[in-house]
Formats: sequence, structure tokens, C-alpha cells
Amino acid sequence: MPLSIKPPDRTAFDLVSLGEVMLRLDPGEGRIRTARHFQAWEGGGEYNVARGLRKCFGMRTALVSALVDNEVGHLIEDFILQGGVNTDFVLWRDDDGIGRTVRNGLNFTERGFGIRGAVGVPDRGNSAASQLKPGDVDWDRLFGTLGTRWFHTGGIFAALSPSTSALVVEAVQAAKRHGTIVSYDLNYRPSLWKSIGGQARAREVNREIARHVDVMIGNEEDFTASLGFEVQGVDHALSSIEADAFKAMIATAVREYPNFQVAATTLRRVVSATKNDWSAILWHEGRFHDSRQYPELEILDRVGGGDSFASGLAFGFLQFNDPQAAVDYGAAHGALASTTPGDTSMATRKEVEKQIAGGGARVVR
Repeated sequence: MPLSIKPPDRTAFDLVSLGEVMLRLDPGEGRIRTARHFQAWEGGGEYNVARGLRKCFGMRTALVSALVDNEVGHLIEDFILQGGVNTDFVLWRDDDGIGRTVRNGLNFTERGFGIRGAVGVPDRGNSAASQLKPGDVDWDRLFGTLGTRWFHTGGIFAALSPSTSALVVEAVQAAKRHGTIVSYDLNYRPSLWKSIGGQARAREVNREIARHVDVMIGNEEDFTASLGFEVQGVDHALSSIEADAFKAMIATAVREYPNFQVAATTLRRVVSATKNDWSAILWHEGRFHDSRQYPELEILDRVGGGDSFASGLAFGFLQFNDPQAAVDYGAAHGALASTTPGDTSMATRKEVEKQIAGGGARVVR
């Protein structure tokens, strides 16, 4: 049975994301600790999904977030606008002059190479987005009056502060009230939760949010850390075992959360920082759907690959309402996003569909 998705002619947006957008500072092939210059990008787990869906697949997307009204905030805004994402629901906060009370988040990210893994050093404390709270957003206007087909958010934004956790709960409840599909990427990050209650608090928050989610995204480690489900005897060196663990996890999860209509994850076997076996799996109505395999995928920048998977997955449902299309578009888009620098996808729909069809890397002239 297909998902109950509103038709596009009754809505202003195909997808709206709730999350923080940071200024990413990238030392390129070097290290953060020795860098003398940085490439500036924008990025944020939830935002990346909206951006990929707009830029690669041409769908109408918007962002709910907050920025400080200063030069850095408007630089981030300029990146968002270049990606075509609507910013009408970005709230602007007054600059106090030095960031004592509110600031824009930064994320220093180095890509990794070979045996050296990628490294992320976020500097986002007291950011404008982390201070968002219930009551800040008119969800009834966004989901009801204007209309939104799909709403996406995730565990990174929920972990920023107690108020963002509460805002996510408010948002998903409003989305369900207006018949909007809700997707949620568990994206468990221990560093984000450790000062606000750790894993116990993460499970408490995410279990409340999960009751309102239609499309749950996350691997079996995310399901364990964020929701408390356990699978024993998993060897993460083998992607086939990882897939089996995910299947066992979902069998348990959907009994506790019968509202889950879809569950999905990427499957990655890390050969090195620059070479991964890559694929994806999706569950829908008791059946698992597998993507094409991308063995020994060469990685230029792995950050944002999972977000591009999520945006391709959303496109597969929004455009075709088909689970096999969703996992195929998701896996191909995530794979292509890993071959370019920055958090956000530089792929085109034509390139994604070439990969789905089994296309290779021959020169295009």
C-alpha cells in the first residue's frame, strides 16, 4: 500500500526541514590543526535533505531554523538561497555584538584519507537554532494553510537543547494532525547528548518523537542508542551481517511502533576513509527492498552522504510513491554525494538515474 502523500497541487511545499545550518569550514586536503585557509560551505543534517531534494531533484523545499542577524548569518543565508531552499521560515535573532547570548554555529570538518578518518569539530554552543522552542513556529499555517507534503527532522537537532527536543515533538505532532508525512533520521551523536543526560535522555526524547514518525531512518546502532533496541552478535566489518542486524532490529521496532510505515538505512563497510562498500536497505509493509551495490566506492568527502540518501528516498516516494524507487534513488544519490566536497549534493537527477540503471564512470562528452 503506498504512503498517503498529499498531491502537489494542494500544497506550497514538497518537503520542509527543521534543523540548524552551520557554516562549514573545510581545510581541503589538509588538517584543521595546521590549516592556513578554509573553504566555506553550509551544512546541517536536516537542512541537507531539503537542499538535496531541491537542487538535485527540483522539488519545492523550505527550511525552519534560526540565524543571527549579522554578516556570518547572512553568509549562511546566501548559501541556502544559492541552493534554492525557501528561507521564509528562518527566524532572525538580534546580534549582541560578541555572541555572548546568541551566535551562529560553525563546523570545522576535515575529510580524512586512507587510514585517517574524517574529523568534525562543531562550535555551535548557544547558537540561534539551539534556542528555538515551542511556540516559535506557526505549524498550523505551514502544514495546514500553506500545506506541506513531507516534513523532515532528526536526532541532531533534537539533541541541541531541551527546547529543541520539545520543538521537535511539537512539530511532528502538528505534522501528523495535518496529514503530512513525517521522516526522522535518528543520527545519534554521543557528543551532543553527553552534557544533557547522555544516552538515557536520548532514548527518552527519541522514543517520544518516534511515536509520531512515518519514515524512520537509521542503522541498527542508531536504533540501539536512540530507541533502546538491542541485537546481539553483530560484526560490523561485514555489510551482509549489518543488513541482517537491521532486519532483526526492524522486526522488533515495528511491533513497538506500529506507526512506522517505512524504515531505512545505508549499509557501509569502511575499507578506509576513502573507500567504502556502499548500499542501502528499506523496509515497507513487511518487505525489505535492497538497492544496487556500490562495492569499494571511492569517497572524496563522506559528510552528508546519509543526508543525500534521505533526500533521494523522499524523492522516490514523493515522485513515484514506490519503496524500491525510494531505496534506489537514495542509495545512488548518497553515493554520488560522497564523491564531491562539502555537506551538500552536487549531483543531478540524470546522474542519479544513470547510476540506478547500472551506469559506470566513463567520461561524459
